[in-house]
Amino acid sequence: MGFLVGSQNGVRGGGCFRSLIRRKQVDSVHFKRHGHHQLAKELSVPHLIAIGIFFFFFFGVGSTIGAGIYILVGTVAREHSGPALFISFLIAGIAAALSAFCYAELASRCPSAGSAYHYSYICVGEGAAWLIGWALILEYTIGGSAVARGISPNLALFFGGQDSLPFFLARQHIPGLDVLVDPCAAVLVLVVTGLLCVGIKEVPTSTLAQAVVTSINVCAMLFIIIAGSYLGFKTGWAGYELPAGYFPFGVDGMLAGSATVFFAYIGFDSVASTAEEVKNPQRDLPLGIGLALSICCFLYMLVSVVIVGLVPYYAMDPDTPISSAFAAFGMQWAAYLVAAGAVMALCSTLMGSILPQPRILMAMARDGLLPSFFSDVNKRSQVPVKSTLVTGLGSAVLAFFMDVSQLAGMVSVGTLLAFTMVAISVLILRYVPPNEVPFPSSLQEIIDSVSLRYSTGSPDVTKEKSGFYASTSMDSNLPLLGKATAIEYPIIVKQEAQGNFVINEGSRRKIAGWTITATCVGAFLLAYAASDLNLPRLLRFILCGIGGALLLFGLIVLTCIEQDDARHNFGHSGGFICPFVPLLPIVCFLVNVYLLINLGAATWTRVSVWLIVGVLVYTFYGRTHSSLLDAVYVPATHADEIYRSSGESSP
Repeated sequence: MGFLVGSQNGVRGGGCFRSLIRRKQVDSVHFKRHGHHQLAKELSVPHLIAIGIFFFFFFGVGSTIGAGIYILVGTVAREHSGPALFISFLIAGIAAALSAFCYAELASRCPSAGSAYHYSYICVGEGAAWLIGWALILEYTIGGSAVARGISPNLALFFGGQDSLPFFLARQHIPGLDVLVDPCAAVLVLVVTGLLCVGIKEVPTSTLAQAVVTSINVCAMLFIIIAGSYLGFKTGWAGYELPAGYFPFGVDGMLAGSATVFFAYIGFDSVASTAEEVKNPQRDLPLGIGLALSICCFLYMLVSVVIVGLVPYYAMDPDTPISSAFAAFGMQWAAYLVAAGAVMALCSTLMGSILPQPRILMAMARDGLLPSFFSDVNKRSQVPVKSTLVTGLGSAVLAFFMDVSQLAGMVSVGTLLAFTMVAISVLILRYVPPNEVPFPSSLQEIIDSVSLRYSTGSPDVTKEKSGFYASTSMDSNLPLLGKATAIEYPIIVKQEAQGNFVINEGSRRKIAGWTITATCVGAFLLAYAASDLNLPRLLRFILCGIGGALLLFGLIVLTCIEQDDARHNFGHSGGFICPFVPLLPIVCFLVNVYLLINLGAATWTRVSVWLIVGVLVYTFYGRTHSSLLDAVYVPATHADEIYRSSGESSP
């Protein structure tokens, strides 16, 4: 273990690869960002549950229930799942639940704005963090746009139909471009953006308007489940009596539906994105994530079972599936009630969808990967107003031009990529947590004095050190596999007292790092071979065999070797601990990758354009402006001493 210096010259001389593996530290009580205003800590468990669901517990804004129930039910049932829609929601919910356990541990240990981007930057490296952050920007921008596009059809029911809205708000078809524009959706996004600029404390507090919205939402949901069940039993569940059976598009269609409805489970990622504004993140974040996800999944399945049973999947209205289902039975008054609940729920969902993205932009700008413009926090409202405005304008443009069916799959890509990286981050945290801490180069003199003290200091100090060395970050390019040490030891050493053999720490980290890498490769090969039916049978069997063998090997090795003791002191201790490691994160990774592959070529083509733009932005700006460009890396065991020394030397 020693001191590493990641210099600007070293990074540029070593090429772009070494910038991809730079890792930042967990924000601690010692570390304050100079020049950055902190977000207001105003959120508790009820706020977090409300952010993750909708106006369910007295106050707050929502981010999932409206999108999942009022938008995706019709589209996914018609195009992918058919009567098996509830199974699609169940599979997506199981995958989300696995990710929720991983999120809960990382959110309580690393409570800072940025969510999966923040965790990836700490555990994996700058390159992975940039990819996730860039995907999350797409996810939340498009998520807000998709929700806004779902509001106008429901709102139009109160005016007599789609063509009855005022001209300046009604949807218009542009023949030359073959585009159906939605001015109402764009206006709603801009209104919500203005509300969010006021401040997170002012917007979600209990007011008369919020209480009215909450009541309408709860009553509408209860009515859909109870009245829909009554109609279903009375009419014989016509939607399930079909000659094509429960899987008209096959199992693959049902799985493709699961990948699409993953859009509906971004709520607890929104909860994690607000971590810096939570009063007690170690306790409240896991509770907020778990309760929000449980309620969401339960409601999704109940509503999908009822609605698909009332109306055959091919006859469902993709824009207003629930209200039109009741109207088909002559219950027009019920359609109005459901439409009112849909409008209220989708408005709260829209607010919850736009809320997290400015915090992602702010976190990336704080790290130097985006211009500092995005990191400015308003002193009065303690909200990143500039980032919120940019987010709102982008969402408004997309809501004006793009259709919900085009938007939903693209949102799921960002969600699934983030969940996949979070699962990997938990494995890294447990087996090869970062053992070095980056410090600004301005503390170089203090770091040198501490290094000299450990090199030539007292006997108590020299007993602790295993050897020091000086080098640049170019000497190490595999952060998962640990750093080189000054003294080489055999891989296996014998403990004389017990008479058994154990793996020394340096070798254990290398074995764990390579095993995690092999496990991820195996999971990808297995998921790809199982999903791509166009591959020759022999090639599919070979890839499945190789992937399965790597996956099983990784699971066995990680189960047998010990987890790193440093995990107990990593970040903020005392929070939630993910159970069944390594099994749970590995299964989470496998399921998420499988769903990603099932999203389809058209979705990946659109997303690839955005990711390519992100690569260019990082190459020409983020890589050379990163706050870690001149970072000095020191052993984590000596970080506290350097903090104390820097505090003593400061005026």
